[in-house]
Amino acid sequence: MTQTGVPVVAIVGRMNVGKSTLFNRLSDRVKSMTYDYEGVTRDILKETITWNYRTFELVDTGGIVLQKTTDKILEQVRHKALEIIDKADIVLLVVDGSVGVMAEDREIANVLRERGKKTILVINKWDKKVTEDNQYDFYELHHDAVVGLSAEHGLNILDLLDKLLEMLPVKGEQPQEAAAFKVVFLGRPNVGKSSLMNALLEQERSLVSDVAGTTREAVSEKITFYQEHLQLTDTPGIRRKANVNEDIEQMMVKSSFNALKEADIVVLLLDASQQGGIVDQELKLAFYAFQEHHKALIIVINKTDLLDEAAEKAFEDSFSDYQHLMTKVPLLRISCKTGKNVGKLLPLIKEVWDRCSHTFLDAALQYLFIDALSKTPLMRNKQELKVYKVRQVNRAPITILLRVNNPDWFESSQLSFFENVLRKEYDLVGAPVKIVAYR
Repeated sequence: MTQTGVPVVAIVGRMNVGKSTLFNRLSDRVKSMTYDYEGVTRDILKETITWNYRTFELVDTGGIVLQKTTDKILEQVRHKALEIIDKADIVLLVVDGSVGVMAEDREIANVLRERGKKTILVINKWDKKVTEDNQYDFYELHHDAVVGLSAEHGLNILDLLDKLLEMLPVKGEQPQEAAAFKVVFLGRPNVGKSSLMNALLEQERSLVSDVAGTTREAVSEKITFYQEHLQLTDTPGIRRKANVNEDIEQMMVKSSFNALKEADIVVLLLDASQQGGIVDQELKLAFYAFQEHHKALIIVINKTDLLDEAAEKAFEDSFSDYQHLMTKVPLLRISCKTGKNVGKLLPLIKEVWDRCSHTFLDAALQYLFIDALSKTPLMRNKQELKVYKVRQVNRAPITILLRVNNPDWFESSQLSFFENVLRKEYDLVGAPVKIVAYR
């Protein structure tokens, strides 16, 4: 989904020429994974860029392999990159100036020529002496303009932006509105995060494969639901730390946690077909999101079509030890394969967001908490805990300040008492609550 009316600029090139480094250099917010290893970028990353009062959508593609292959993932990367090329207004063809023209460079240039794409030839690693010797060899490639630069060191980046602005078509419509809130899908590898995102977007936005670890970067897309804009983010699968050995996978985990920190709502996916139900790693993810970072939380159980009645009961029994969390968050059972209940997720996300955004009357909160203390007094060292004033200071997450007689007496168990009182009075399923005591 590109933003209507905004020109699209696609970064293409063979593997490992510096496309992701260039994207990161131009991007203020979204960061593509970079590593000196072929094929690291598989997913399509996008960001809206504004330069000198002009706006365009920048798209980082995976390295193009034009030859058909039996590798299903590389085939998906190839098809997705070609789709982006067809939609792009300008293509940045990135080549590695330090190694000269390669056969793959020529093949990609021919594809751009055949499709009639307006192209800027970007000769990367311009800061190296060998690139100066090789530069004229690249002029045989299809291009409308040439810019030599160093994506790693930022050399001549402004020249590229200025050239882009010269060539960008003028489109009258404004960029899509900013997302009202952000939703991130988290879970272990191969639980169905990418399949779920594609089902909600009704397009193949994320790469889907039965190979664990297909998604390597956090991939975001904006959609509109009930006239409200929201951003969905698919993340790499998170494994137990003991299983995270490769440098690339460590970067994948980091990408997932960065996406979590920027999110408003976390959808934690579980695989119903995995034996033993919810596991410690998934529980830690849930607590990390809901209690440590105060993110709204929805737990989704995928692949329920693979369970018989006995297996489903065994899976649900695994939740019994975690009732202190499970009573606070919604649980949705789906099947991405059959489509069962997938249509219920976006309405549930909207319900949870509305709960997170609720504004309470301070007087009502004050009466509720003081009344609860009168019925169930809390004591510390034979001293009674007292609340004098209650005030809500934030939404999403709901944050409440208590003016009390001694803040040191209001530890986690005492604050949980007030949270439970609030949840009993109001429907806050899925919404985190942060309560702070002060004098």
